[in-house]
Amino acid sequence: MINVLIVDDSSFVREFLSKIISEDKELNVVAAVPDPYKAVEVLNSQKIDVISLDLEMPRMDGLTFLEKLMLQKPMPVVICSSIAEEGSENAIKALELGAVEVITKPKLGLKDFFLEEKERIQSTIKSAAKANISILKTSIKRIKTNNISHNIKKTPLLSQTTNKVIAIGASTGGTIALRDILTKLPKTCSGIIITQHMPEGFTNSFANSLNIESQIDVKECENEDRVLIGKAIIAKGNTHLIVERTGAFYKCKYSFGDQVNRHRPSVDVMFQSVAEAVGKNALGILLTGMGKDGAIGLKAIKDAGGTTIAQNEESCVVYGMPKAAVDIGAADYIMDIDAIVQKIIEFHD
Repeated sequence: MINVLIVDDSSFVREFLSKIISEDKELNVVAAVPDPYKAVEVLNSQKIDVISLDLEMPRMDGLTFLEKLMLQKPMPVVICSSIAEEGSENAIKALELGAVEVITKPKLGLKDFFLEEKERIQSTIKSAAKANISILKTSIKRIKTNNISHNIKKTPLLSQTTNKVIAIGASTGGTIALRDILTKLPKTCSGIIITQHMPEGFTNSFANSLNIESQIDVKECENEDRVLIGKAIIAKGNTHLIVERTGAFYKCKYSFGDQVNRHRPSVDVMFQSVAEAVGKNALGILLTGMGKDGAIGLKAIKDAGGTTIAQNEESCVVYGMPKAAVDIGAADYIMDIDAIVQKIIEFHD
């Protein structure tokens, strides 16, 4: 049984969220409280496995509480907040501080939203309970001790087409893994395309924050974006990223096609397009995440002659997607983040 603590200042949300979570026999709502101070009382007296946390609350906001929690008593936290929908920077900050997942609830129509998203909320909480807390702890400690340097001075580089393409897919925990990877790459690395499961509106903020911290250029995908040396392109939320070969160039476009594996953007869609357009000149990397999205696509890249990597279990926040790839023989290598970075650097034009 997974013990859940709900922290939300809305009595309606507390009541309704408690109801739908409790409908799953594997989940037990221990308490539903209106603010972080009440949450601390529960944490000091009850065993809690996962916290569902709002961001906008009286007395102490959710981000402040999350930071204190992850430094003092780390545990899986799922953000469920309408302020995350309004301000994507808040959502990105929550993920940087160690939140496992962000669920954006609307300001209006909450009852319908919770009924429609009941299964997703339940499965997210169950997956969060399995999260690798040591990785989340490492993330928050790095932020606090290193005080990540912003406004990295970028070295100008002439736009150069890339003969090789690095395709990276990620979900839960991916914001941490991608930051660890991209901030360590030189400006001369081969062109990169990325699908990170993330809602619409969040991916631009995420790309901008990575761009500030990285030597390479990082941006959200626009139609006809060229894949270039020293540049990473992130799939736009709610759209699939597809790569195509046009003459001497690889170009990205986005698609509003149907969800695949319950996701749009889907890693499988991107990987399949890479297998077809890039083939043996591709490096496919599948990082941490719930579910199995990307496993079949990674196998397609391998079958097309490309090189494939799955992140190892020890360094994943959630060893779901990489495990699915390993299970079907899709990975040439199983590596931690540092080894993946080295492989990317070696995979140059």
